[in-house]
Amino acid sequence: MLNLEERLIDYAVFILDTVEALPNDRGANHLASQLVRSGTGPALLYGEAQGAESRKDFIHKMKVALKELRESFNCLKIIHRKKYISHQEQKLLKALQESDELISIFVKSIGTAMKNLKAEA
Repeated sequence: MLNLEERLIDYAVFILDTVEALPNDRGANHLASQLVRSGTGPALLYGEAQGAESRKDFIHKMKVALKELRESFNCLKIIHRKKYISHQEQKLLKALQESDELISIFVKSIGTAMKNLKAEA
């Protein structure tokens, strides 16, 4: 099983592959530009969180990454429902599942960090 950092990197690569497969129209281009940022951001933010200067800083960076994951999840749902890349439906469904799992991991991690922060006070 891959560690979280590797999962986030694989997720970012999948997002970039998905963006490259989208058609060249106004709606798809809009989603593509949003998805490039939100889909690659969590891997980068997680790296920043690993070097956080405090538990509060860690929590902040993880919350920002969580927001990006949720945005990506919604973008992927729109792409799926619009059938922009129906030839890759199984890969897209797998990405939606991975998004959901990553969101759950981040929610749990943030909750644990917040609990530990309160215990320190």
